[in-house]
Amino acid sequence: MKKIGITGSIASGKSTASKILSIKRGPLFSADFVVKKLYAQKKFKNLIFRKFKLKSKTNFKKILKLKIQENKDNVIKLEKIIHPLVRKEMKNFIKINNDKPFCFFEIPLLIESKLMKYFDVIILIKANKKIRSKRFQLKGGSEKLFQILNNKQLNDSKKMKYCDHVVVNEKNINVLKKNLLDIFKLYA
Repeated sequence: MKKIGITGSIASGKSTASKILSIKRGPLFSADFVVKKLYAQKKFKNLIFRKFKLKSKTNFKKILKLKIQENKDNVIKLEKIIHPLVRKEMKNFIKINNDKPFCFFEIPLLIESKLMKYFDVIILIKANKKIRSKRFQLKGGSEKLFQILNNKQLNDSKKMKYCDHVVVNEKNINVLKKNLLDIFKLYA
């Protein structure tokens, strides 16, 4: 099995790139999807509720985002809860799909979490900060939350040292698709 990791800064286009690469080529593990599933679990919600001393269970995610905006150290606190759970799911995904020729992994903090050893190929999706901020806000995020999350990540020039390929995602989806498939052809 060839494990292909896809990473990049917030709102760089990792999800789109991951879908383009994985369709009809192999299963896709999405760290963001695992986190979304965690937030839907009552047990997880209760844990977060206690750890962050939240006062109301309604608008849970909105209140948690406000907590993060109030104190950026809350991101670290949240990551210490989430990251081990995501890593466990990732290892399980690898076991289940061990017989597949290719598996794809969309992991936003792949480099920051020092997960490079798990992958045969790492692709960095990058876009300039202004474009990423605009994308983030179009999806309903605030500029302040974007800044907090963006500052948590290594800058692209540092990430590039650990990546086999870099794809700039500042144009349209057709350009992104062509660039990604050109890379995939090297391994297919």
